[in-house]
Amino acid sequence: MTTRRTSAAPRGGTFLRTATVLQTLALFFQASTAGLLLTSSRGYLLHDYGSKVMYAAAMLYVLAAVLAWRPGGGSPRPVLYSTGFLLLASAQVALGVAHVASLHVPLGVVMCALSTLALVRSLSPGHLPRPAAGSPAAVMRAGGRRGSGG
Repeated sequence: MTTRRTSAAPRGGTFLRTATVLQTLALFFQASTAGLLLTSSRGYLLHDYGSKVMYAAAMLYVLAAVLAWRPGGGSPRPVLYSTGFLLLASAQVALGVAHVASLHVPLGVVMCALSTLALVRSLSPGHLPRPAAGSPAAVMRAGGRRGSGG
């Protein structure tokens, strides 16, 4: 009896990586426009628009994680990460609107670091989203059998 192995990632893995890249780029744009706030009159406008793009990217990250998990057969762990990140983004927006720079800036640094870490993890060659146990993708990885057999 032979076991068939595939190297394909579960569906949604590419979308999840793309959403992570977009989120990380949006956060780095926000960091650069935060510096412009100090030197330019246009800095506020760019930072304001960037905040909307960053929040949309965080919501897209949640959507991509859910799609990679449920229909794609991937792990539910990215859903937890992306949901936590959306909560951080919500706090970041609220702190920015309230002009609480003493918390807004450090939280932005933490968010940049976390998003970069998620990006590096998703792009590393040894990291592919693993299918959840019992999902169709997990069954295919195990050679098409559903139990330990006998």
